Amino acid sequence: MNYRTFPPHPDLKALVKCYWTLEVPAEKETKKQRIIPDGCIEMAFILGDDIKRYTSGADFILQPRAMVLGQTIAPFYIEPTGYVNSFAIRFYPYGFANFVSVPVKNLANKETPLSSLFGKTVSEELEQKIVQATNTVERIAIIEKFLLSRLTGEATIDRIVKTTVDMLFSEGGSLAIKTIFKGDLSKRRQLERKFLKHIGISPKQLGKVIRLQAALKMVIRQQSGSLTKIAYESDYYDQAHFIKDFKEFTGTNPKDFLKDAEMALSSLFYAKE
Repeated sequence: MNYRTFPPHPDLKALVKCYWTLEVPAEKETKKQRIIPDGCIEMAFILGDDIKRYTSGADFILQPRAMVLGQTIAPFYIEPTGYVNSFAIRFYPYGFANFVSVPVKNLANKETPLSSLFGKTVSEELEQKIVQATNTVERIAIIEKFLLSRLTGEATIDRIVKTTVDMLFSEGGSLAIKTIFKGDLSKRRQLERKFLKHIGISPKQLGKVIRLQAALKMVIRQQSGSLTKIAYESDYYDQAHFIKDFKEFTGTNPKDFLKDAEMALSSLFYAKE
């Protein structure tokens, strides 16, 4: 697997986390890969062969070749049908809402074709340019021109949403939302509504994803062989709580994670963070 990341233009760095590419040679026997939540929304272009997204058991759909992957709160399976070649834009949790008029909560837990968000003509023209580009540098230039054209002025990031997200990341997802408003239920509900509008999931759900990310990185980098220590450093109540959340978001337990062939792609993504 060849996975690479690239920084965004300075005018987009408040909204775009990075661009990334992935190339995987075709194999005779393809394997499912379990993709786990990362708290971000992504716009992706499939440049190689089709990719299956499993909906349940043996049932699957083919992912749109130009799409937006909304927030997810549970793992899902994909499987290449041959050569993998993808180009994608990873937005910060509050980033993508600045480029569309639809509530991002409508994008959660599914892939949405670009044509449903930007119109058929605009989307097809953008996809054609991305596909015909000869390298990643050209693709980045094309997508940045498109994204900058979608911003009518300075990005209108909701201040309290960005502040809360930044606090969640700085605290490793363990921030108790109620502490921000000191028990003011009306302000808490207002924040939850804004999160659904700008991010697509609740503050509590995003916090759980961020906290799991911190724990996953420890497991991948093998900073500690003790699950109790990882749980403690990730601010879980105890090891049982850590394992429960780990299984919920990854579909496996921490001890089996690194040995699970279905987690190879997710492990690669997290190792490069």
